[in-house]
Amino acid sequence: MTKDVLVSVSSFQTAQDETEHMEVINKGNYYKKNDYHYVMYDEMMEGLDQPVKSMMKFKEGALTVTKKGLLNVNMVFEESQKNSCCYATPYGDMMLGIDTTSVELIEEDDRIVVNAFYSLEANYEHLADCEIHMEICSQERGMSMQ
Repeated sequence: MTKDVLVSVSSFQTAQDETEHMEVINKGNYYKKNDYHYVMYDEMMEGLDQPVKSMMKFKEGALTVTKKGLLNVNMVFEESQKNSCCYATPYGDMMLGIDTTSVELIEEDDRIVVNAFYSLEANYEHLADCEIHMEICSQERGMSMQ
């Protein structure tokens, strides 16, 4: 895998029989250290006028999503584990609970796919069943999108 990558992150939240989908594609940087993969990119988020620095750290069974800027959060997804974090926004803080079912990793020479499945709680109440699908590939290759 090259250092310069394209990162596609799709998220799905299902609550009360309705599914919300969001997808972002960004240029980023990739490296691997001590069995963990790292991807970093700047993300423009709706309602914010400054980019948020995003970092994904992952291996089979584990994913950490860190965002810094006007939004701050460190979400930990560990297979068969429940973790909590504080999601800090310009509008106030929210406690999140993340009950992860699985984190899958598919590695190829010039492409990596990460899938995380989890239940999300906000302020200690079930909010939604969620999925994250992330695809990382070299900028030269471009997205194949499944």
